[in-house]
Amino acid sequence: MTPAAEFQALAQRVRNWGRWGADDEIGTLNLITDEVVRGAVAEVRSGRRVPLALPLREDGVQTGVIPGRVNPLHAMTQINQELFGPGGPACSDDVVTMGLQAGTHWDALAHVSYGGRLYNGRPATAVTAHGGAGSSGIDAVRHLVSRGVLLDVARVHGTDRLPGGHAVTPEDLTAAEELAGTRVRAGDVVLVRTGQIRLYLGGDRHGYAYPSPGLSVRTPEWFHARDVAAVADDTLTFEVFPPEIQGLWLPVHALHLVEMGMLQGQNWNLEELSTACGQEGRYAFLLSATPEPFTGGTGAPVAPVAIL
Repeated sequence: MTPAAEFQALAQRVRNWGRWGADDEIGTLNLITDEVVRGAVAEVRSGRRVPLALPLREDGVQTGVIPGRVNPLHAMTQINQELFGPGGPACSDDVVTMGLQAGTHWDALAHVSYGGRLYNGRPATAVTAHGGAGSSGIDAVRHLVSRGVLLDVARVHGTDRLPGGHAVTPEDLTAAEELAGTRVRAGDVVLVRTGQIRLYLGGDRHGYAYPSPGLSVRTPEWFHARDVAAVADDTLTFEVFPPEIQGLWLPVHALHLVEMGMLQGQNWNLEELSTACGQEGRYAFLLSATPEPFTGGTGAPVAPVAIL
């Protein structure tokens, strides 16, 4: 079977077009029901809160490999300015220019198209220069709170960091699920730890970018079978890079965002969470991870927090 034929067969097996109606713009986030959220709240025992976002700063994770993904450029617009006369309150304001996918972020469903189509069969022309995403943009995600599950694949392999180019397989995910002592359920948000972000945290931005471990093209079926609501990991590329199948570029992006309608997150810092879950012997938690609602955005920064 050719790479193209293999991809098309996978696409047919995981496609969710029409599952939640012809007008649906949020895909698998529909799986996060009130019941799912109540179950997520029940996972909170110690109240320990773990931040999962990288700091937004000018020497961020972007290296220039992805055109237009500018690290945050921060400037002050006023410093201790007395707006209403001497002796009154003095204000300081600032402004930031950045790529919406520059740091810890979610990719919207409109982030990727192929064959001229977006999720649910909408035309790729729904994304325009002036309006951005006309459908399935990040602003369609009004809230994202659910049960999170850490699948610590690096720990399964007995290492702090998977080697560059390691393709995380369904077998890896199942082994990490067994380590977690819990089964991934419908509506869960799965966080996959490879340990790759340790390179960036250690000051090696370029090593962090390439080559990178990441999800195999075989994993979308694993997530589809479990009705996962969203997936994030601790890499720049999300999926393994260079690709495991020669000539098949970003297949996991296409399968998740276009075929399944499933949000995916990148550059999540899962190191402290890995430590916390190991200490408490629990890998499921309440996750708050609502993206900034940029109208027409094809992605957005997020400052997720896991509550154990």
